[in-house]
Amino acid sequence: MLVYTTPILDDNGEVSEVIEMSTDITQLKALQSDIRTSRRKYRQLFEEVPCFMSIQDRDLNITDANRMHREAFGTGYGRKCYEVYRHRTEACLPCTVQQTFIDGLTHVHEEVVTSQSGESMNVLVHTAPLRDGNGNIDAVIEMSTDITTIRQLQDKLASVGLLIGTVSHGIKGLLNSLDGGIYMINSGLKKNDTARVDRGWDMALRNIRRIRSMVMDILYYAKDRDPNWEEIAAGEILQDVCKNMIERAKKLDIELECTVTGTGKYEGDRQMIRSMLVNFIENAIDACRIDKDKPDHLIKLELRDLEDGIQFIITDNGIGMDQETREKAFSLFFSSKGAGGTGLGLFIAHKIVTSHGGTIRIESEPREFCRFFVELPRKRPEPSAETDSEPTETEER
Repeated sequence: MLVYTTPILDDNGEVSEVIEMSTDITQLKALQSDIRTSRRKYRQLFEEVPCFMSIQDRDLNITDANRMHREAFGTGYGRKCYEVYRHRTEACLPCTVQQTFIDGLTHVHEEVVTSQSGESMNVLVHTAPLRDGNGNIDAVIEMSTDITTIRQLQDKLASVGLLIGTVSHGIKGLLNSLDGGIYMINSGLKKNDTARVDRGWDMALRNIRRIRSMVMDILYYAKDRDPNWEEIAAGEILQDVCKNMIERAKKLDIELECTVTGTGKYEGDRQMIRSMLVNFIENAIDACRIDKDKPDHLIKLELRDLEDGIQFIITDNGIGMDQETREKAFSLFFSSKGAGGTGLGLFIAHKIVTSHGGTIRIESEPREFCRFFVELPRKRPEPSAETDSEPTETEER
């Protein structure tokens, strides 16, 4: 009951009686209880649904978010969605939230976002309108599902296909060269020309080694493999790579400098380290080639000693990177150069560095410079329990 009381005054203004009026509100209370229960259930559903959910107003400010969203991106209430998800300073184009405000329809798209811990994620985003009592859209709910694992599997298959297609012509050329070496061997044997046989044999061995290297690269990218550890002189590979890349840089009017102050030796896979350095240099050359704002371009390669390791530093004064690009730099097939890049080089370089137990750090300013710090330990990482186990018969074969 909802009870109202009011006084009845006598002629002297004293309260002589009180009138009590009671209204039965049992049904109203039942409805209020049902509403509270429904709100609690919907809130619980909103909080515990296994995807990232946020509500945004017309200015793209986040007004509410569920638990999974807060854990991944922090409590960003009042902040712009593109600042929270992608660390941008302006709205994304196209923006499906704005499209939903305009047409009132549900939209779906895929994008790459970055969590507050710096982890990149592929997400499938759905946007839907939220309407007020008059049917007007006053907010948009954005629901994002993490599909990173699916994309990684798809990218793995795609990368294998792309690599096989890329090296097929190279292998064909090497096979033709191998045929030439075999021909020289056969003709030398027939003519009893030892020098011709030696030249043919050297040609055959050289092409066999190159074919083997290509096949091992394909297997490496298709399935993770352990480095072929050996002791390497600190500046040996860097100087060799510089000699091979300096002519290509000169053709593009790019100066290439190489400085080696690191001493001693370290353990690593010679072919992997070489491939890693080539990929970093090619990335730097592309960054300088695309940059049209500066008259002169320079790429610096440095090798320094660390307390327990070595450090490669690759610096260029090309197009540079903003924060969003730095966060995605090592993603497969991501390229800031448009059609000018494949998106493979830095991905492969990062994979090689991590397989050696090393780390990569990036410093950069858009349109100014980009600098990669690659740190590798001098000693190979301790093997895990899995690598210590005896190989099976199938693995040996």
